[in-house]
Amino acid sequence: MLIDFGQPHEAAGNRELVAHRLKELRNGNGVPETLTVEWRGKPAHIEVIDMPVEVLRYNPGTHRIRAQRAYDPARDRALTEDPWSPESQDYLHHLLKALPADPSRTDKAFEDLTESLREYQQNEPGLITHEGILVNGNTRRAALKELGRTSMRVGVLPESCEWSDIHAVELSLQLRPDTRRDYSYINHLLALEEQVALGKPLPEIARNFHTTTPACDRDLWILAQLRDLISRSATGTASLRLMDFEEAKERFFELYRAYNTESARNRERGDLLKEGRLAAIVLEFAKTDVRFIQPDFQERFLDQRLPADLRPAPAHAAPAVAIPGLGRTVQAAGASVSAAKALTDSLLRAKAVKAAGAAATPEEQTAAAKVLERTRDVFNEALEFAGKDFRLRKKRLAAPDRVADACKDLEQCVTDLVLARGNGSLDEGAFDDALLQLRTIMGRVAVEAGKSVPLPGEGLTWLNMAVGKQQ
Repeated sequence: MLIDFGQPHEAAGNRELVAHRLKELRNGNGVPETLTVEWRGKPAHIEVIDMPVEVLRYNPGTHRIRAQRAYDPARDRALTEDPWSPESQDYLHHLLKALPADPSRTDKAFEDLTESLREYQQNEPGLITHEGILVNGNTRRAALKELGRTSMRVGVLPESCEWSDIHAVELSLQLRPDTRRDYSYINHLLALEEQVALGKPLPEIARNFHTTTPACDRDLWILAQLRDLISRSATGTASLRLMDFEEAKERFFELYRAYNTESARNRERGDLLKEGRLAAIVLEFAKTDVRFIQPDFQERFLDQRLPADLRPAPAHAAPAVAIPGLGRTVQAAGASVSAAKALTDSLLRAKAVKAAGAAATPEEQTAAAKVLERTRDVFNEALEFAGKDFRLRKKRLAAPDRVADACKDLEQCVTDLVLARGNGSLDEGAFDDALLQLRTIMGRVAVEAGKSVPLPGEGLTWLNMAVGKQQ
């Protein structure tokens, strides 16, 4: 949803200053500098002027730090109430310098930008409205302010500029395929969601974002999962924020692919895989570890190692199903998923308390940290065994996969022989040499397979006969 943030308190004075400097530019003898931007669907040539850094105002609706605003809830509320107050502008200044995943630290990319401006000055102009609102160049203004520079080159949008134009122009400039500092991944997701909310078709959004429609589908699925995780993490006094998942992009990419593949075969197994991997992501395991988690991870590797006090009861446990005539019961379909979700929920709540900082008591912080540490140790051990099992299965499947690939090549060979017969292009000598090589290799395969398979099946029996090794 697009928000109208109104105008800065200094809007009238800025309009006069901008008009005066545009008049000076037009009356000058030199060739004025211009900037080309997309304005209401068409290219527009925008005049560039110098403006004092201190009179320019950060855009409170910038997509660049939208997720990071949740870093300090009190300052975020104040920013919502009055985005143009000195305190709100100071908060935006802090967030523009900050690392997206951890706003308590300065982003290395911001430091690099500051050094570039120190050494090479300003290469590209920013972009403002007549009221002095920065549409593009917010981060550059922050860097210039840090350097103590007093002036900034900016293009000036037409006087009819509205907030819908500000949002559209900022997004179109950011999505240009150049060396511009990209949005963080979470802010990219929020920008994508905003375009969907405006009713734009997904193929059009994909073109504007220089990506594909399937990639947009994936990103929207990931954002839905993140919002669900935030809801599940709520403790009453704390909850996770979107920015807490800034560094999990690649792990969610792999989760999306694996979940879609597994759930297409079996929804319950897909949910088990998803919950296991979400728990590992919350515990900040690397993607190389997370991919070892398969649908049977909890049953085969985790349950036997997880202490009872770390095993929360499912919020809505599915009732057991009685087996008629046997007097026995088994877990209902979905019971294992409920247990997996309960474990993930407990980790999300602990993570939320840990991330809450001073909003949680020292006792709560200590208890949450202990839960996360102990559970991570258990996961670490379970993942070690899951990794060994994964590698073993890959080795077991390597030989069959290679034979299957060879069969596909031979099928293609049949087609090639038919075509060659039609146009008389077969090199008979080369074909015969290749068949002799095939016989040699098949003989070696038969020897090694005989050592590895104590009781030959129909296939290996045939191979032994084909290469003259019938025993």
